[in-house]
This record gives sequence, structure tokens and C-alpha cells, in this order.
Amino acid sequence: MNLNNNLKKILIIDYGSQFTQLIARRIRELGVYSIIVSHKKIKFNDIVEKNIAGIILSGGPLNVYQSKKVRFDKKIFNLEIPILGICFGHQIISKELGGKVKKANQREFGLAKLKKIKNSKLTNNFFKSNGSNNVWMSHADEVIKLAKGFKVIAKTDTSKFSIVENLSKNFYGIQFHPEVTHTEKGKVILKNFIFSICNVKRNWSSKYQKQILIQEVKKNVGKSKVICALSGGVDSSVVAKLIHNAVGKQLTCIFVNTGLLRKNEEIQVVKTFKKKFKINLIYVNAKKLFLRRLKKVTDPEKKRKIIGKLFIKIFEKYAKKIKKVKYLAQGTLYPDLIESKSVTGSQTSKIKSHHNVGGLPKKMKLKLVEPLRLLFKDEVRKLGLELKLSKQIVLRHPFPGPGLAIRMPGEITENKIKILKEADYIFINSLREHNLYNKIWQAYAALLPVKTVGVMGDNRTYEYMCLLRAITSEDGMTADFFSFSKEFMQLVSNKIINNINGINRVVYDITSKPPSTIELE
Repeated sequence: MNLNNNLKKILIIDYGSQFTQLIARRIRELGVYSIIVSHKKIKFNDIVEKNIAGIILSGGPLNVYQSKKVRFDKKIFNLEIPILGICFGHQIISKELGGKVKKANQREFGLAKLKKIKNSKLTNNFFKSNGSNNVWMSHADEVIKLAKGFKVIAKTDTSKFSIVENLSKNFYGIQFHPEVTHTEKGKVILKNFIFSICNVKRNWSSKYQKQILIQEVKKNVGKSKVICALSGGVDSSVVAKLIHNAVGKQLTCIFVNTGLLRKNEEIQVVKTFKKKFKINLIYVNAKKLFLRRLKKVTDPEKKRKIIGKLFIKIFEKYAKKIKKVKYLAQGTLYPDLIESKSVTGSQTSKIKSHHNVGGLPKKMKLKLVEPLRLLFKDEVRKLGLELKLSKQIVLRHPFPGPGLAIRMPGEITENKIKILKEADYIFINSLREHNLYNKIWQAYAALLPVKTVGVMGDNRTYEYMCLLRAITSEDGMTADFFSFSKEFMQLVSNKIINNINGINRVVYDITSKPPSTIELE
């Protein structure tokens, strides 16, 4: 049974927006299956054959007059399938059906007040009682003339065609982004489109997601052998269990001790996967190799690149020993792809290389298997529970592939690693002891590359500064700092300073994302 083809689904045609996967995510949250296809790869016959109940055209960085870069098959309009255009997608619909789009006299970026003009199925229960709502705009072009048959549903002060509809054809266009959290009740727009306009029933869950991902792994891997880069974190643990469920003994997990792991990490991983799940596991102690290659390296991108290349060399070395290995499985998630500028069709800026995305060498002997690449962290956690992984594993805070290397800006030394491991251990244990761990998306200690003067027992000290970071987030794309009590911060600070030689000052990071990233490097 091909679950992909049997489920009624929403097709999202991607024009390169960094929010495209967010649209798919919101639809999955509503309990409906959705697929994303680049506008460069969409085929008319695919739409006819794949049980598509509705089509969403995403936003994107292009403008509708870049005809050589924008692909749209007008035959889609004749399928009698409801269509919703978001931002750039709204402009595409207007242009292709005879309307006009031009560069806006006044661009709209950020929050805007949307005002209701008339009722619509699309906006049922969306507006406040005063007929307005706050929405998130991000556009420099605008529709200046509607296509035949369209009527205005809502407008802003600078965009008079913010929501439009052609009721007879079930075509809708909106200039703002309902998928982002900044748009109030944005999910209501998608909910109305899916359930009231496309008439789709709820058909999606973590159970279906598990079945489809297992099916895709089986199809892609076939009878070939797979090695999995296992770190013990949530993502790689879910990937390992998923692929093991799909191909069984064809899978061998490789756990590399880089010397940059959390305290006792290697003991926990071996115990869980080798002894409990009975998965083929090779433990590689490569501490000396990693620290030697990272000696005197201070640039964060170089750190990531070195670590990424060393991982691949080790995996390829052990793949030869196992023999006939064709695939390397990794726990890459969608935010990793966005920050590394690795999303198909994306034209977003590169923020940093992820060791398992931008940090990989261009030429690799192994083919990648990344079943989680279109999922966000919370979706991965749900999938992990569906795969019968323990809550202890599934609810762990994210831990970066480069490990502590990117939590100690500047030069990496064995002494600094030892200090940082202990500080992080104290901080995380304190969170658990005070029932705070599961209220926080991610928390860690970092060692800053500065020393400060202190006083201990009437003696002068000159030691490192420890930075603590704890954030709350929905999906890792945006984040805010967690507000601890003064008493808790004093307790942790005292524990770290009194128990660790090498730290005499503790600070707390209160920066949100954006403008910062979650990790320091």
C-alpha cells in the first residue's frame, strides 16, 4: 500500500520561501497530509495522479516578471482544485489570470493591521469583533489590478488587495503570511481553506508519518547496507530507530567519541542502543584525532568544517570494514537546512554550516539518507514516542553535532573541555532537580574566551567566565530566554564556582533568536 498516494493531501508548490515548510507544518498540525514540490519540478500529471485536494502556492524572493526563473503551468487552473496563493503565490495567481502586479510604492515588512471588507469562507472566525486583525507582511511587490472574477475580502492601509477571492473557481490570494506565529490566528486561514474549501477530513498523525517514513527508507535503501551517525541526541536516536525498524540488520550505527561530548554521554549511548535496542553499534574513540586537528583553530566555521570532514572520514573508513555500505543516515532537521542554505529552491542567506549539512565535504563516497530533513524538532519528538523511544531520550535538549567545540569560542584545549563538561553537568542536573528541564527547549553552559579577576578566600583569582543559556522555543526557528528566579541563578552560580577550578564568574545570556542564534558559534 502506498500511503502517499492513498491519502487526500494538500500540495504546496514552493517558490523558495524560507517559510514554505512552516506551511506544511501548520497543515500537519491540523491533522492533514501535505507535500512540498519545487515550482521547478512540478509536473501537471503528478497533480492529477496524487489525490490532491487543494493547492497552495508559497511565497518567495522572486518577482512575477522574472519569467525565466518562475515556472507555472496554467493548466493547473483547469483542474477544479481549490488554490490558495500566499504572498508571491497571490501575485502569481493575479498575473497569470489577467491582473497586474508591480513594485509597491511602499513596501510592507513586519506587522500590519488588516481590515475586513466582506465575509468569506476563508476568513470565517479570523477577524476580531472590530473587523481587524494583525498580520505579518513581507513584500516589495503588490497586486494593483485584480484578475476577472476576483473580489476584495480585506485590505491594509498600503495593500488594498490583501485578501482576494474568486468564489466560483475557489481561487484565493493573500498578501500576508498566515503560517508564521506573528500573524494572529493565522492557522484559522489554513484551517478554513483545508476543511471548508477543500473539504478534506483529518487523515494525518505521527502514526502515519512513521509508516510513510519507513516506507520511504525501504524504497530508497532497498537491500543496501546503511551506517547511521549516532550521537545519542534526539534526532540521531530517532533516525537510528526509524531506519532499524525499516531495514533491520542492514543498519550499523557508528558512535564517534570526539572528546567534545557531554559528561558520561558515551556510556549512556552504548547502554541504550547496544544493550537495550540490540542495534548493531560500533564505538569509535577518536578523541585524540579530533583534538589534534582542532588545535589552535579559533574560527567557528573552520571548526565545523574540520569536524564535519573528520566524521565523514571515520564513517567511510568503517563503511569499508563493514563492506557493501552505500548509505549514511543522519538526523538533519529542517531548521539545519534553512540555516545552512540547503533547502531545494531556497534563496535564503547562509547563517552557519551545520556539521551534517554545510560542513560535509563536496565529494563523498556514501549517499545520504536524511528522513527527518523536512521535520521540526517537536515533530521529531512525537515521532520518537511513536517509535517507542523512552521519554528520557525523546525529551532531551538538542545537542549540536560539533558538541562542546562551538560552546567554547576561541581555542579548544583539553583543560577547557574538562572545565566545561563539569559546568554543563551542574547546570543541567540543577534544572532536573528543580523540575525546570522539561520547561526549557534547550539549555547549556559555555566557556567564554576571557579570564576575569576574582577573590576566593582572600586570594586573587584570574579564571574563565562561564556563560549559561536557556531558551524557550516552538521549533528552534525563533527563541526567547527562559526567566529563572534569582534564587535559582544564585544556586547554580555558587555550585559552579565552588566546585570547578577554573571558573570564577557566571553570566546569563538574555538574548533572543533573532538577533542571536541559539548556539554561540
